[in-house]
Amino acid sequence: MGLSGIVNGILRKFILASSGNRLVRRFVAAHGMRLGASRFVAGETLGECVVVLRRLNEAGLHTNTTLLGEDVLDEAEASAVVEEYLAILERLQAEELRANVALKLTHLGLEIDEELAYANVRRVVELAAELGSFVRIDMEYSALVDPTFRIFRRLREDGLVNVGTVLQSYLYRTPRDLDDLLPLAPNLRLVKGAYLEAEAVAYPRKADVDAAYLRLAERSLRGDGYTAIATHDERMIEHALHFAERERIGRDRFELQMLYGVRPQLQLDLVRRGYKVLVATPFGPEWFPFFTRRLAERPANLLFVLRNLVRR
Repeated sequence: MGLSGIVNGILRKFILASSGNRLVRRFVAAHGMRLGASRFVAGETLGECVVVLRRLNEAGLHTNTTLLGEDVLDEAEASAVVEEYLAILERLQAEELRANVALKLTHLGLEIDEELAYANVRRVVELAAELGSFVRIDMEYSALVDPTFRIFRRLREDGLVNVGTVLQSYLYRTPRDLDDLLPLAPNLRLVKGAYLEAEAVAYPRKADVDAAYLRLAERSLRGDGYTAIATHDERMIEHALHFAERERIGRDRFELQMLYGVRPQLQLDLVRRGYKVLVATPFGPEWFPFFTRRLAERPANLLFVLRNLVRR
């Protein structure tokens, strides 16, 4: 690992660790949107987000949105989140946007009870099915992989095919998980992983994470499902595109996904080349954990925040 890799690794751990500091959270909650969070978060309200989604659609981009939040430990609060997601789906259809939703199961009560989370997410997926829409179940930290997959499988067994989930290449277990899921012809998003995990369960070196990602992408593209290549790494994107072309995998079998505010010109360039590009465009007042993980994924983003701090 080179010096830059070591520095980035240290910065990543520092950013993720500091996210739990009360003073840091208080400062960022008060000033973070002005200092740089608005680059990655499409506002704190659905109305603000809809404006951004429409602008992205008009540029030829597909979108999804997420009501930011996680780790809900109150059943009534989890139920309220479900109602918000139902309202989001109705609003997206009313606005005729090319947009779907992604959600976290801990936001719907997974840490309270798995059955509760299943019932809650099923309500969202069922309404999405009625509206001709789609729901992505995001993956969280490694201890939640198994319950997340159990819920995903139950939804598929219930005949709900408008639901997908996520695989993280930094986990050692993921190739086995992919092989287990492929018979379902699933809709899978492939990511590298953004949580701070122990070396016992996840690759500590970026090079190993990247290599694992490319192996997963090729294996998934060869399967019968649908693959979302979610990365901002142009080298990895081109590898996946060349692989798909060489293997004669149709463009209707995959898409490229990136985050709102990250490499927007690359997003547009790929659209001009004829590829479907979806921009993950979250919103909501509970944006702090999401923001810190974006900084940790690419510590250079921290420079963007520091520049805004100096300009104030």
